[in-house]
Amino acid sequence: MAGSEQEGVAGSEADMFSGAVWVLTPTASTDPDAYATVHSVATSLGAEVVTLDPAEHDQVVAVISHVPHLTAATLMRLASSSAAEHGTVLRLAAGGFRDMTRIASGHPGIWPDICAENRSAIVSVLDELISELSRVRNAVDGSDRAELLSGLEGAREGRRNLPTTALPADELAEVRVPVSDEPGQLAAVTTTATDLGVNIYDIEMAHSAEGPRGVMILVVDAARAEHLVARLDELGYRSSVRGLQ
Repeated sequence: MAGSEQEGVAGSEADMFSGAVWVLTPTASTDPDAYATVHSVATSLGAEVVTLDPAEHDQVVAVISHVPHLTAATLMRLASSSAAEHGTVLRLAAGGFRDMTRIASGHPGIWPDICAENRSAIVSVLDELISELSRVRNAVDGSDRAELLSGLEGAREGRRNLPTTALPADELAEVRVPVSDEPGQLAAVTTTATDLGVNIYDIEMAHSAEGPRGVMILVVDAARAEHLVARLDELGYRSSVRGLQ
């Protein structure tokens, strides 16, 4: 996911994908070489690639993209309506409000289609948001200081833990995973890495000339490599790890 609220060529940036998240959703029918090619293209543009099951992807983007956009747009509409009655409302809008509603200035044309395509996940997350807002509303109405502080502190801690971008080469490792030429092998390995919070910075498929087997070569965070190898071993993959030369 990349871009900004700017439109057209005038809003383009050469480093648009630098540090951005690019999600791949392989299935049992995904060609490993095609996957490796797309992964390589994405990382060459500076993107951080993660692998998700398609259904999980829909739920995740509803939480971190679709519902936030709808929320920002709704808050902006609320402020605009208040401005009609209180002319100073928008003039008083400071940095926090502008940051929170920035995405509401994006082109609205794509959003009806997004909401139609991901309707189920978006509605589910909106229901959760409404429930959480009701809880906050009740805490404010009841002057429940402890509940308010607990929620705000939890949000603050979560915000601090948002991940950063890629690591330098000396902090990366190569994990080699022998795989058979069977449907679903690629998806199983890459989604396992994502489930463990292990980012794959690069991927390559090395095919065997002696039969329907090959080796999946993953470049990952060295500090997490052994954890990935241990989990893959539990799943029946005889993987190995080594530092980058």
